[in-house]
Amino acid sequence: MIRIYLSRLLGERRVTQKDLSKKTGIRIATINEYYNELSDRINLEHMDKICEVLGCELTDLIGREKR
Repeated sequence: MIRIYLSRLLGERRVTQKDLSKKTGIRIATINEYYNELSDRINLEHMDKICEVLGCELTDLIGREKR
């Protein structure tokens, strides 16, 4: 199962979804879908922007967990 760890990263960095939306230019609704792991598709440009703003690697943001 592919997991999106955005909620954990935002909590660790004390960044709100709204702040991340403003800093990345990604719609808050899209950020919320990633945050709640409701998205079944990811935009690589979005992932790149999020990693840049949060100062993380892609592997910190998404990962695969065994079922």
